Amino acid sequence: MPIIMLTARSEEPDRIRGLDTGADDYVTKPFSTTELMARLRAVMRRIRPGLVEDRVSVGDITIDRTGHTVERLGQDIHLGPTEFRLLDYFMQHPGRVFSREQLLDSVWGSDVYVEARTVDVHVGRLRKALKTAGGEDPIRTVRSAGYALREE
Repeated sequence: MPIIMLTARSEEPDRIRGLDTGADDYVTKPFSTTELMARLRAVMRRIRPGLVEDRVSVGDITIDRTGHTVERLGQDIHLGPTEFRLLDYFMQHPGRVFSREQLLDSVWGSDVYVEARTVDVHVGRLRKALKTAGGEDPIRTVRSAGYALREE
């Protein structure tokens, strides 16, 4: 999680201490909202480049985060909110294998208690929705390890 310090302390030792203790950026008062927003975007680009883009494509799947839409092979795919977040997470890390527990923490959140097999149900729904447009199954099951989105 990125950290931006907003403070009235503008002396160099204070800025150095703030950055050395883990802050990603340091903004002193007074500051403009436009500068703060620009710094936020810059930090997000450094931390997670895939989150900054509104439209992301992996293979024949395109996701539009702003419009909350998904296309595959030119067809609109209708997903529920959990399947959309799951696909979005896979598309941020194409080819990487995630265990059920990793997906639960990243997609559902660490403060929510659901069974690990819930992931299987939602991956099944996501697969079914993505197959309606045709093409092969873009989600790969890795036995005893988890799931991954195919990169091609």
